[in-house]
Amino acid sequence: MISDQDKKSLIEYRIAQANEAILEVQMLIDNGLLKIAVNRIYYGMFYSIIALSLKYNFQTSKHLQLIG
Repeated sequence: MISDQDKKSLIEYRIAQANEAILEVQMLIDNGLLKIAVNRIYYGMFYSIIALSLKYNFQTSKHLQLIG
């Protein structure tokens, strides 16, 4: 079992990943890299969902189950 402090740190890390991905999107759009921008938007949301799953103790090893 992960400690509360480690869980908090991991949640903060995933939120930072999400924010970084989202910040990259505008630069990608401005440079006409729309497919890559969509990918970064997806991963920004995915990292946020991982943070939420950690916060609410939802555990899965499946990418699609987490998204579902």
